Amino acid sequence: MSLADDTRWTDATELARMVDDGQVTPTELLEAAIERIEALNGTVNAVVVSWYDEARHIAADHNLPAGPLRGVPFLLKDLHAEFAGQTMTNGNVALKAAGLISDRDTTIVSRYRAAGLVIAGRTNSCEMGSLPTTEPVANGVTRNPWNLDHIAGGSSGGAAAAVAAGMVPVAHASDGGGSIRIPASCCGLVGLKPSQGRSSLGPRRHEGGTAVEHCVSRTVRDTAAFLDAIAGPGVGDTVIAQRPERPYVEEVGAGTGRLRIGLLDRHPAGDFLHEDCANAARQAAAMLEGLGHVVELDFPAALSDPDLPRRFSALWSTAISADRIRFGELLGRPLTDDEIEPVNRVLADFAENLTAMDVIEAMDAQVRFRRDVQQWWSEGWDLLLTPTLAEPPPRIGEFANDADHPIAPMARAGRFCPFTPPFNTSGQPAISLPLHWNEADLPVGVQLVAAYGREDLLIRVASQLEAAELFMTRPPKRLEAPACRTGLDP
Repeated sequence: MSLADDTRWTDATELARMVDDGQVTPTELLEAAIERIEALNGTVNAVVVSWYDEARHIAADHNLPAGPLRGVPFLLKDLHAEFAGQTMTNGNVALKAAGLISDRDTTIVSRYRAAGLVIAGRTNSCEMGSLPTTEPVANGVTRNPWNLDHIAGGSSGGAAAAVAAGMVPVAHASDGGGSIRIPASCCGLVGLKPSQGRSSLGPRRHEGGTAVEHCVSRTVRDTAAFLDAIAGPGVGDTVIAQRPERPYVEEVGAGTGRLRIGLLDRHPAGDFLHEDCANAARQAAAMLEGLGHVVELDFPAALSDPDLPRRFSALWSTAISADRIRFGELLGRPLTDDEIEPVNRVLADFAENLTAMDVIEAMDAQVRFRRDVQQWWSEGWDLLLTPTLAEPPPRIGEFANDADHPIAPMARAGRFCPFTPPFNTSGQPAISLPLHWNEADLPVGVQLVAAYGREDLLIRVASQLEAAELFMTRPPKRLEAPACRTGLDP
């Protein structure tokens, strides 16, 4: 077997150890990753921008930083994460056609570089990150490695498909309403959304919204190691999560004590919840009880408010409008209507008709909601357990843009993912874990939510489940590539 085969399912922590021990070189690991990408990407369409020659130069450089992830091949999401000297499309046809070159690294990218990662390209994202699927007009559909007729989730669907397919062990992802946890659930991965203010969105983006950045991975220890690599404020940040007591990698395998966990196994507002997802949450509850924790049917009452989407629509649409303006600034001219997908155009147009008071009222509602939700944790609860999504991964095309019904994809999104956006609004950390596969062999994730700033507890519990072999990320048996057969049969 080749190195590409041998390391296809090796996690980033082990790859970095192999480099440190002299078993492999960063160049060898990069070439192995490129071999896998070239063999698999035509099937899943996860990687949409590549700079292999630049990556080869970085991997071969004796000055490659001696960080904790030195030599590990890595991919950036094609949304907001600027890499100096390379292009970024943000899933938009006009930016893709313009081929603009970034003049700087974003703060998180500079931290990835300092950790010693070898960044080789970008993964697909929906335009502006606005939908829970990855089917942009600019770069085409990303397919789920578990079943190519189904979505990989979004907006970090390209990242999740790349990791689930075995192209790279970990990939950058971001989450403004579920965009780490949704694709992690769809593709059978670990997806941790950190607390708001845990890492920096600098230097161009402000930290007052709902978005955070991190990764999707196959192991809890990789999720912890990458959080250590990016955690901490950047220059000018004002929303700053409290420093952890110790590195997150030291939380892997650490004791939790007996936890009090609330279970939400129905749609909080009484709407549709697929039985596969409800069962996944109930089975996870039984697993946690088997580990000695107390699980009771309870959840924050604020989650049951049916008006939540309406209350926050002003903020979501304003963010889309701001992106439209920003894209125009990059191009040196405004985007035309045919250069933005219908759903995003309608949302941006809606924002332009809002008043300042509309936005202020939505911000006030966000503050009240955050305090109401977090109050539940202050009353003695340690974690909340929910399904990650309301249904297993839908088929490709169900979120299609429709010029006659341009808001239809957003309405579909609301039905698909009611459990993830509330914790972007509340700012709390939440993790999706691959604890269940349904009869169709599609992954169905479950979500654990902790109090603000308690990523440490999520990592402890996730590693506890992992160590007990109650979950183990595994390769999708339907996806094979002639150059990358593993001989594994999950």
